[in-house]
Amino acid sequence: QLQASGGGLVQAGGSLRLSCAASGRTSSSYTMGWFRQTPGKEREFVASISTSGSSTLLADSLKGRFAIFRGNSKNLVYLQMNTLEPEDTASYYCAADTIYFGRGLHEFDYWGQGTLVTVSS
Repeated sequence: QLQASGGGLVQAGGSLRLSCAASGRTSSSYTMGWFRQTPGKEREFVASISTSGSSTLLADSLKGRFAIFRGNSKNLVYLQMNTLEPEDTASYYCAADTIYFGRGLHEFDYWGQGTLVTVSS
């Protein structure tokens, strides 16, 4: 089970850190990813991190502003979001992939509930 948290309201230019906590099997056993979705649009890839944490993938449009990393606890994965823009407003979802390390939406097997991020201009 995955639990995302850390969303909220922030002004443009601000930062937020989202957390994803895994219960049961540790998240270090899976590739972990973040996706986001706005109403009427498809869920899109944000970032993913390998089981070891040594490899990460990030959506091209977010490079330089967002980062994904694992916490000291094996059950925590974070998404650091800096210099937020109103276009980053979305529900953010964490997900786990039991087999692949990638960015494909349909590769991820387990999903948490979304946490809403709202960036005001």
